[in-house]
Amino acid sequence: MKILVTGTAGFIGFHLAERLAARGDEVVGLDNINDYYDQRVKYGRLAYSGIDQDAIEYNRLVQSSKYSNYRFIRLNLEDSDNINALFRAEKFDAVCNLAAQAGVRYSLTNPGAYMSSNIVGFLNLLEACRHNGVNNLCYASSSSVYGLNEQQPFSVHHNVDHPVSLYAASKKSNELMAHTYSHLYGLSTTGLRFFTVYGPWGRPDMALFLFTKAALEGRPIDVFNYGNMQRDFTYIDDIVEGVVRVIDNPAQRNPEWTAAAPDPGTSSAPYRVYNIGNNQPVRLMDFITAIENTLGMTVEKNLLPIQPGDVPSTYADVSDLVRDLDYKPATPIQEGIDRFIAWYREFFNA
Repeated sequence: MKILVTGTAGFIGFHLAERLAARGDEVVGLDNINDYYDQRVKYGRLAYSGIDQDAIEYNRLVQSSKYSNYRFIRLNLEDSDNINALFRAEKFDAVCNLAAQAGVRYSLTNPGAYMSSNIVGFLNLLEACRHNGVNNLCYASSSSVYGLNEQQPFSVHHNVDHPVSLYAASKKSNELMAHTYSHLYGLSTTGLRFFTVYGPWGRPDMALFLFTKAALEGRPIDVFNYGNMQRDFTYIDDIVEGVVRVIDNPAQRNPEWTAAAPDPGTSSAPYRVYNIGNNQPVRLMDFITAIENTLGMTVEKNLLPIQPGDVPSTYADVSDLVRDLDYKPATPIQEGIDRFIAWYREFFNA
């Protein structure tokens, strides 16, 4: 297939582009390479995929030196004219949108960034798919959409109308927008609720990166909610395998769906939502212990209250993923942390 992957200077998008290019798909990667976090990591990811930083210009396709079937373009999703021109020229078979303004805490202080990228940008992609014959769209949602829901494990069939951050609200909005286009125009859309993704080339604003950096620099780490947190940490390779299976299996209509008892996870339109999580929540203090095991040191901990917008626990019900796509993430937490820290030491010479 010819696939547009947005967010390929980002964590998940980079890994997905690598996987698709390696298996022989024709890939166009897109990213605006903003400065939300250390751009060295973003350019490092692109360089690993054969994209020369010096060759990158706005709205110009750059050929990978590593893969003959991979090109990259620096472009804002909000730039509707150039997004539409790209779609008209390239005639994609499928689109996977992993570009977004990420981060729960950042949304408390920079709400406008989430409206521009996550709402306006996503609308531009929906419109470009609609008007250019693309009938296979998958996109990143988030476990944060579960908000105040305390019924666990979190199921795609649960109500998710009570988000606790603007980031979560923007992801819920994406699901609603996608459903509208599936209903009105028959566009196959699949939302992917990722659960705390970690692994090599991970985001510098995420806990594993922050904890590892602080530990190696001899500084204490900040542990929120006094360590009483649980997260369904999911290794990056497991996430990518789930995404690839979704790309290969576009959403179908649910013939049993009824408006009298509406199922939030499916529809009479070609629309689906899946959780991609490890289905094994890990206590934050156990996660920190695994980091200490790999580093061979004990880390000083600052125990702090829970931050606004955070939820104390996440736990993915992946039964739909298993039933429909015959897949369940399974990488053990210690193995994943070992791989991340090995990458971190090499990349930062730490």
